[in-house]
Amino acid sequence: MKLPVSPDTFPPRGHEAKRISIVDSAAAVFCREGFAGANIDLIAAEAGVSRQTVYNHHGDKEKLFIAVVRDLTERCNAGIFATIATFPDQPKDLEADLIGFAVRLNQNCICNRDGKFLRKLIQTEGERYPELFAEWLEQGPGRTWPAIAARFARLAYGGYLAIEDPDVAARQFLGLVNAELQTTFMLGGTPREDEVLQSATNGVRTFLRAFGKRRSVASVEKQTALASA
Repeated sequence: MKLPVSPDTFPPRGHEAKRISIVDSAAAVFCREGFAGANIDLIAAEAGVSRQTVYNHHGDKEKLFIAVVRDLTERCNAGIFATIATFPDQPKDLEADLIGFAVRLNQNCICNRDGKFLRKLIQTEGERYPELFAEWLEQGPGRTWPAIAARFARLAYGGYLAIEDPDVAARQFLGLVNAELQTTFMLGGTPREDEVLQSATNGVRTFLRAFGKRRSVASVEKQTALASA
């Protein structure tokens, strides 16, 4: 006679591995079913752990939801800061380099699994947990947007851009480079690589028309004369 096997028994996993599995599975269930439709049994089954293990780690569904949002915020921040480290501080081709950065930002931070989950939870559960998402606004965009603004300030200082307010420029850049992906996001889809590139290209070109360093007429005439000499 075989004894019933607990989901926690095989394969063996450590405390941290179970925690990560529970949070990842909970994020998927909350996004798929909504907070009201999700329950601990569904999450436990998806995570491959017992119901009691979920309770031992997080207490109840509401505390688990809070843990999911905080964990996703932390992971998204890590991806954004890693991508910011690739920002073109000394561009050889400003347009091409900013397009490349925008593509990386979209792919690594907005179109990836964590970005999709966090965006869905903000859209569907923001009204239910205003304090939690106010915390997300402070700990997420409140930290990452100024970091991007600082990079644009460097470009302006180096003479590459004409920017009066780097914070405004950063917000405009972030809004423009994924503007054409919003319909796909709203429908729950994942943009294709060519769509990500097209959105980044159009967004950067619009951004540069607003913030690009304008050369004087004399400078343009001088360069034209040198080229034709």
